[in-house]
Amino acid sequence: MAEYAAPLKDMQFVLKHVVGLDQVNTLPGWDEVTGDVVDAILGEAAKFAGEVLSPLNASGDRTGASFADGAVTTPPGFKEAYRRFVEGGWGNVISPEEYGGQGLPGMLSTAIEEMWGSANIAFKLCPMLTLGAVEALHRNASEELKKRFLPDMVSGKWTGTMNLTEPQAGSDLSLVRTKAVPQQDGTYRLSGQKIFITYGEQDFTENIVHTVLGRIEGAPEGVKGISLFVVPKFLVQEDGTLGERNGVKCVSIEHKLGIHASPTAVMAYDNAVGYLVGEANRGLEYMFVMMNAARLGVGLEGVSISERAYQRAREWALERLQGRPVGVSGAAKTAPIIQHPDVKRMLLTMKASAEAMRALAYQVSALLDRARKHPDEGERRRCKALVDLLIPVVKGWSTETGIAVASLGVQVHGGMGFIEETGAAQHLRDARITTIYEGTTGIQANDLVGRKVGREAGETMKKLIAEMRKVQKGLTGDGELRAIGARLGKAVDALERSTEWIVATYPDDPGAVAAGSVYYLMLTGLVTGGWMMARAAVAATEQLAAGGGDETFLKGKRLTARFYADHLLPQVDGLAEALVAGGQLVRAADEALI
Repeated sequence: MAEYAAPLKDMQFVLKHVVGLDQVNTLPGWDEVTGDVVDAILGEAAKFAGEVLSPLNASGDRTGASFADGAVTTPPGFKEAYRRFVEGGWGNVISPEEYGGQGLPGMLSTAIEEMWGSANIAFKLCPMLTLGAVEALHRNASEELKKRFLPDMVSGKWTGTMNLTEPQAGSDLSLVRTKAVPQQDGTYRLSGQKIFITYGEQDFTENIVHTVLGRIEGAPEGVKGISLFVVPKFLVQEDGTLGERNGVKCVSIEHKLGIHASPTAVMAYDNAVGYLVGEANRGLEYMFVMMNAARLGVGLEGVSISERAYQRAREWALERLQGRPVGVSGAAKTAPIIQHPDVKRMLLTMKASAEAMRALAYQVSALLDRARKHPDEGERRRCKALVDLLIPVVKGWSTETGIAVASLGVQVHGGMGFIEETGAAQHLRDARITTIYEGTTGIQANDLVGRKVGREAGETMKKLIAEMRKVQKGLTGDGELRAIGARLGKAVDALERSTEWIVATYPDDPGAVAAGSVYYLMLTGLVTGGWMMARAAVAATEQLAAGGGDETFLKGKRLTARFYADHLLPQVDGLAEALVAGGQLVRAADEALI
């Protein structure tokens, strides 16, 4: 079973020629992030992913994390891998420089994070959540709390978690009951239970910094009364050394369908010392800093698993001998299954999907970098609006597609795909949680059609559609590009019609829109993916004309973009019809569900 090999050529091509590295490394402080520097960093990350993390993926799945007497033991090799991860500086790539981070662009970090997810998604979850906690504290905590916690979190000496969910409060955080009692010294005492806490307990680090949603005594009901607290596993003294154990402990870990090596903890808070982050009753606002970072990170997991599932399926198809391919003259009686037309279709679907999702995720990261650091306020606002619009698409569409791609990977393997030893089944099991993490697909879709389209009358979406039209109209070169342009044009038409329907319907009948919201999310994902693949095809054509780059790779990129246009974009019309017709039917279907 071959280990993961990062698709460096595609990563580098997308960063440099599709999403605009030159528009990010010209922002303040990033002028040294040149193409050569990016290549060097990605190359080293690829080595770590392939040589350190990937070999632990299958064994970690088989062994899983274990729990006994309040302690979690991660699978063999994980603790050592984390130590090497920290020593290599991989955990602080985008963290703030004033606390020891490298402060590199998020766009570069996204490419690196994709590798961690492909190589070992269970391992990747720990540093991903620490980064989210670091960002939330950096933006909202007092200087005293930042000084106390951020240096050791940024270095990787300590990890961070996100504690939202309670047994009675899943997606509805207005039901959070964890109680916070103010103390005379300015701290709070927290009591309650949190569930589904990824890496809530582990054996990697000496301390874990929990960020916890709670309700101060006397706070307003609902989400308006939620505050955010820092609750460390061990209390931290003024000199930075660790003090006594805090009143927080892991009472169990979950037995799950996948990601077995990642401990999912049930956490009990018993009069635990906590520190208020920012202002009281603004906790949900602060937590969404972590939530949005996590949604982008989880969406990227759809890319990661798709790439890994594709690599494994392609390797199998090249080696597996079965039957004579249909329509192949002179074929041997027994040939590699990659020669069979339907296997080619499946592999190309997997490849094209992964590349489209990768490009879109990198695009959103590049926009996020510009939204944070561009000197022009108007450009910052424009990029921020696009990021807000596309985050639920990256999260929802990429994870749903990741499951579909992993399922195709099992199908390519045939009967052996259902057998654990090939590894194909693990990718499908691991992928299944991604559509649930950080808000289900339905929640992402409701956010998209409600806050991001319905409430602003589609203003940002219409601007994005205009950008897509520019690309479409520019596809006037050879026959390949014209064919892609024609397909993209029809898909954008469907997106525009659907958007207009939502804008017209949402004010008076938001329920009908909500009933078809997932159709719209998937439609938007397919079309934005087609837009990115069209841009990639143009960039590949320009490089071929200039005589630069890897000719085989560039021709393959054009063909993959054409496959996406011909095989995946036609699905858009059906989704557009289901959005309108399905909304009314679903709302009237109560009798069918009895």
